[in-house]
Amino acid sequence: MRSFLLDALRKGKATIAPPSPGADALEEVARALGERARQKLGRSLAIREVDAGSCNGCELEIHAVNNPVYDVERFGLKFVASPRHADVLLVTGPVTWNMREALLRTYNAVPEPKWVVALGDCATNCGVFAGSPAIVGPLADILPVDLHVPGCPPAPLEIVKALLALMETQA
Repeated sequence: MRSFLLDALRKGKATIAPPSPGADALEEVARALGERARQKLGRSLAIREVDAGSCNGCELEIHAVNNPVYDVERFGLKFVASPRHADVLLVTGPVTWNMREALLRTYNAVPEPKWVVALGDCATNCGVFAGSPAIVGPLADILPVDLHVPGCPPAPLEIVKALLALMETQA
């Protein structure tokens, strides 16, 4: 396999894609978010992501925020496993009946001050799932939402910009 790749690179048949043009912009916004979080909280911003019933499109973009291309953790943006360690509850998807109770318990476990972000069109207005009998409704019907991030799904840059806007307007 290694010799195949080396041969392909020598012959010019395989290329390594450069970082996307948005990578520099995302780095700049992520750096500003990290600095703002340290000013307001005295530490990194801790986020607990909850999928309340989405199609996983938003989750793919959230994972992209953490992948080696963007790697926003180096700027102080941390995704945490426990809601007890979180500052922000980042919710994707419309709230399903199966996730309603778990979402409420997660929200109650997040210490004050806490912020809730509805990420994507589905969390905001149920998106393509509107009218389904499996859906309780949009996130704002269940929890107090501090910020709505539109998009289906929102790009990594838009996610980080939204979190920066949240830190600028809250606390």
